[in-house]
Amino acid sequence: MAGETPDIIAYERTGTGKGAARQARRDNLVPGIVYGGEKDPLPINLPYNALIKKLKAGRFLATLFNLKVEGQEDVRVICRSVQRDVVKDLPTHVDFMRLRRNSRVSLYIPVEVVDEDKAPGLKAGGVLTMVRSEVELRCTAGDIPEKIVMSVAGKEIGDTIHISEAELPEGTRPTIDRDFVLANISAPSGLASQSADDEEEVAADEVPATEVDEDGAES
Repeated sequence: MAGETPDIIAYERTGTGKGAARQARRDNLVPGIVYGGEKDPLPINLPYNALIKKLKAGRFLATLFNLKVEGQEDVRVICRSVQRDVVKDLPTHVDFMRLRRNSRVSLYIPVEVVDEDKAPGLKAGGVLTMVRSEVELRCTAGDIPEKIVMSVAGKEIGDTIHISEAELPEGTRPTIDRDFVLANISAPSGLASQSADDEEEVAADEVPATEVDEDGAES
């Protein structure tokens, strides 16, 4: 299962409305709101630089955070919206939703490839191409998996690996209700080019030679 839930630090915002939001931005803060969990909405401000760092790290909308606000109990939250400036593309407001440990959420979980040394296709020079490097799973907030394990043991060149072959953490399921492809093993470019050349040569050999009369006319 997932490791320690990362913290996100915020401050309670005393004022509301556009005026308070503008003041927060002047103070190098990004206004936000925390809602849900059968509690009143909590207006907050987030330090701009810390928020930017987390946004650049990626997967911000798919990460469970431990929200720490002075004077409030820590609470697990997930971001539901990041509003951005239409010109500068910088965050102007963030919405978080409170979660209980048994709350069901949909998150993108990375796929980890194992047993590459046991794949004949890779040993023969095949190339592993990831079709999906992460998969959206439905899981509980208290048991968010760290990864999905995909074994390529026994796979040959030309084989594909589907989600049904991956090791899914207990209590999770993909949000897509079909057996989609995670990865495939293709021939190396040199071998693929050689195969194409061979096919062209075979095709050329199968074309009958054109007969030419003594006067140079084709028959």
